[in-house]
Amino acid sequence: MSWNAKDDLRECLRSIRGWETVVVDNASGDGSAELVASEFPDVRLIALTENTGFSGGNNVALEGLDADYALLLNSDATVELGGLERLLAFADATPGAGIIGPKVINPDGSIQYSCRRWPTFAAGMFRNVWLGRLFPGNKPASDYLMQDFDHASVRDVDWVSGCALLIRKKCIDHIGLLDAETFFMYCEDMDWSLRAYQKNWRVVYFPGCVVTHAIGKSSDNAAERMIKEHSRSMWRFWQKHRAFFADKVPAALQPFVWSGIWARAYVRIAKRRLTGVGKRDWRKRK
Repeated sequence: MSWNAKDDLRECLRSIRGWETVVVDNASGDGSAELVASEFPDVRLIALTENTGFSGGNNVALEGLDADYALLLNSDATVELGGLERLLAFADATPGAGIIGPKVINPDGSIQYSCRRWPTFAAGMFRNVWLGRLFPGNKPASDYLMQDFDHASVRDVDWVSGCALLIRKKCIDHIGLLDAETFFMYCEDMDWSLRAYQKNWRVVYFPGCVVTHAIGKSSDNAAERMIKEHSRSMWRFWQKHRAFFADKVPAALQPFVWSGIWARAYVRIAKRRLTGVGKRDWRKRK
């Protein structure tokens, strides 16, 4: 059965029905805006005439926020019953937490690695490329994905995925909105978490709220373009935060960051072409 973005959006909105919700339609042109208007009249719909990217679209909703918190939630994600209540109760009880990430799972119930450590040069060499297949369970990629963590307890982390991310309004007021000028798509969540960390806000993983995320459905339709976009964002992230990572990436390797990012991108593209496009195994998604 072919994937339908509107079906995912419908299920997403049903899972958070009763909460104040804003949907920003990034000039989708697939009827999603019409679906929201007709089936969810209580949802505030902002229909943009051009695609402003993940950061730009979310910022439209975040500007002028009149609430203590905002939850960023992908349209291909659903929140379990009672999850938001538990998430907000935890946030109220943890005032130092500027950003909180819920537990995210794949549709088959397996863990989605939505909280991570800062990226390293070594992790980039082993993750999602053939070298990682040759050395499964390698430490650089495993450390980056926090596979040594059971994902069953609360803990402070380096960053959390923007697919489902709760941020405190006071934190936004302190660190600013998503950086739409630098990041069209990808790495904006990592950038936001780093900026929060640098301003002494905690970034916390909270498993008491579970979100099911059908990761990558929309980007699968333009996978190679998305790989390249992710690589551009990784390079921009490195450029923006080079000083922060100066002691985390060996000086001898720093001149090779750009070439390493793009070599990895084209290895991933080659891998997709050789192994087939569109084959999915949720147990192996990372």
